[in-house]
Amino acid sequence: MALRKNVYELTQRRLENIFAEFDNIYVSFSGGKDSGVLLNLCIDYIRTHNLNRKIGVLHLDYEAQYKMTTEYVDRMLSQNKDILDVYRICVPFKVTTCASMYQTYWRPWEESMRDLWVRRMPEGCYSVKDFPFYDPDMWDYEFQFKFCEWLHRRKKARRTCCMVGIRTQESLNRWRTIYRENVYSKFMGLKWTKKLYDNIFNVYPIYDWQTTDVWTANGKFGWGYNRLYDLYYKAGISLDRQRVASPFISPAQESLHLYRAIDPNTWGRLIGRVNGVNFSGIYGGTSAVGWQSVKLPEGHTWESYMHFLLSTLPESTRNNYLEKLSVSIDFWRRKGGCLSDETIQKLKNAGIEITVMPDTNYKTTKKPVRMEYLDDIDIAEFREIPTFKRVCICILKNDHACKYMGFALNKSERERKEKILEKYKDIL
Repeated sequence: MALRKNVYELTQRRLENIFAEFDNIYVSFSGGKDSGVLLNLCIDYIRTHNLNRKIGVLHLDYEAQYKMTTEYVDRMLSQNKDILDVYRICVPFKVTTCASMYQTYWRPWEESMRDLWVRRMPEGCYSVKDFPFYDPDMWDYEFQFKFCEWLHRRKKARRTCCMVGIRTQESLNRWRTIYRENVYSKFMGLKWTKKLYDNIFNVYPIYDWQTTDVWTANGKFGWGYNRLYDLYYKAGISLDRQRVASPFISPAQESLHLYRAIDPNTWGRLIGRVNGVNFSGIYGGTSAVGWQSVKLPEGHTWESYMHFLLSTLPESTRNNYLEKLSVSIDFWRRKGGCLSDETIQKLKNAGIEITVMPDTNYKTTKKPVRMEYLDDIDIAEFREIPTFKRVCICILKNDHACKYMGFALNKSERERKEKILEKYKDIL
């Protein structure tokens, strides 16, 4: 009986497939542990097999990041410049921020804010002038989406792929990215691929890796990594909370205060760069912004408290939350969320009125359950259940995208994405 292959061996098979089938390959490299290990895997594969080719590296430089992250990125790119085509992007697209209830996004490298930039723009980078498709209303994820088209045409490629270092272990949204697409959107039916356009694909070679696999590989092969993780470890930050990407997103705010100790010069620039950074740095890991135990004020239900919180917000921010709430209520009433048999039984035992549907289009053994929003519920699966308390937590966390409620894109965001896809579908 053949021994089961480990994730490293499986990834080598995937890389063999990728390098054989795609003439244009690039890696999305953030400077974090996952994209770093993926880039190292690709570099080692090229050198080990003596491939006479280069791969591209896409690095979105967000301006506001640890000095150690910038140093790691510089080191990786310079040490392997003989086999890398580097695309270091310094563009003022919109980037989500959860540091402020008033500011839902910020722009790195915004020209009007030049005097407040956290650091100087790196030499040799690509800026606005290099991308005719750039639009001021464009978000960072939209830019990445259009970049692959731009590079495909620039390289006159037959087939292009972007390697992305996401792992299903990290979040439900990342699990969905891998598993929710139908087979027709895959390259050769491979589940770790996703079609973007004709002959352009995203591929996820390390989708089945665990966090321990990442660090084992770094140790075993002596690969360089972002030394910021060492400081996070010494500071007692759990492995799943160690973030080196945008410091203003919700998952990173618990460690935002560490900027003051680890990189005080950067911290000083951050305070004046993005609204609410100092407050988030002080209170980001406390109940003041809903991170830990949120207590219901006397005389309120969670629904009434939600409306009170909404009344304190700017109109645009308030309407954003209300729109997402409306979408969520409609979803749970008409389609239902997928829950395990155990969770379903807990709801029944609590006397909650639910309708269990027989099947779902999602690839899961869980059953779709239709129900109304609850005020609150005290079960371990709290984050899977629609409650007004979860909405309150989103508001308190300045979670404008409502990721805590399981949201990805809202209706207007989906419509915008669909329009972009429709507009550019015939370009290639």
